[in-house]
Amino acid sequence: MGEFAESTKLFDEKFERLWSLILSAKNIAVFTGAGVSTMSGIPDFRGKHGVYNSPWKGMAVEEIISIGFFRRDPDIFYKWAEEVWYHLEEYSPNIVHLVLKKMEDKGLLSTGVFTQNIDFLHERAGSRRVYNLHGSALESYCTSCRRRYRYDDVAPTVRLGKVPMCSCGGVIKPDIVFYGESLPSDVLDMADSAFRKADLTLILGSSLTVYPAASLPRLTNYYGGKTVIVNAQPTDQDEFAEICFRDLEQVFSALDRALDTI
Repeated sequence: MGEFAESTKLFDEKFERLWSLILSAKNIAVFTGAGVSTMSGIPDFRGKHGVYNSPWKGMAVEEIISIGFFRRDPDIFYKWAEEVWYHLEEYSPNIVHLVLKKMEDKGLLSTGVFTQNIDFLHERAGSRRVYNLHGSALESYCTSCRRRYRYDDVAPTVRLGKVPMCSCGGVIKPDIVFYGESLPSDVLDMADSAFRKADLTLILGSSLTVYPAASLPRLTNYYGGKTVIVNAQPTDQDEFAEICFRDLEQVFSALDRALDTI
C-alpha cells in the first residue's frame, strides 16, 4: 500500500461503510483529480510543486498556457508542451482507472466520471462515460476551421519540434482549457445535473482547490447526498464528507476485491 495507508482495523471499519454506501446508492458520481494521475507516474501539474508552478526557460508556465500567449506564439507553447503533454501514451491506467471501469461494467457507475485530468487515462482504461472538465489532450482542433484531430494525429508533429497545422492553414490547439478560457459549458451543465442528483459522490485524488470545478461535488451535499473523499492531504471539504480516506491504492485494492463478490 501507499505511504498514507491506514491500519487494517481502522481501514476495514471505514471500508465496510463505504461498500454499504456503494451498494445502496442509486446514482453514484465520480470526481477525479491529479492524485489519480500521479499514481500512474504523471507529474502533478497544479500542485504545490507541480509542473505549472515551475518556470520554463525563465517564463511562467501560467503565461505559456494562457490563450493569449498561445495565439501570439504557438511555437514556444508547443516546445513547452512537447515535454509535458505529448508523451502521455508512455503512462498506463492504474488501479483507480481500472476499478472505476469495473464499477461501470457492473452497473454501479451509470452517472460517469468527471475528471480534472487531461491525460485521457480513464478513456484508455475503457470507461465509456468520461467528462473532461478541463478538456483533454486526446482531442485537438483547428483554431480557424474547427476541424477535429486526435492525439495520435498531432503528437508526432509536436515531437519533431513543429507547430501542428491544419490542412486549411490554421494552427491546431489541444482541446484543453487554457488560462483565460472558460470551462466547456456542456460538460459543466452535465456535471451540475449529475452531482445534484447523486446520492453518493466519490472524490478521488483532488485537493479541491481548482475552481470552478472543485465546487461541483459540493452540490451532492447541498441536495442531500453523501460524499466520500480519498485524497492524501486534507481538503476544505472533508468536514462535509461521510468518510475520508488518505490512500487511493488501499481503497481501490479493497474495492477491486469487493466487486468480485457481486
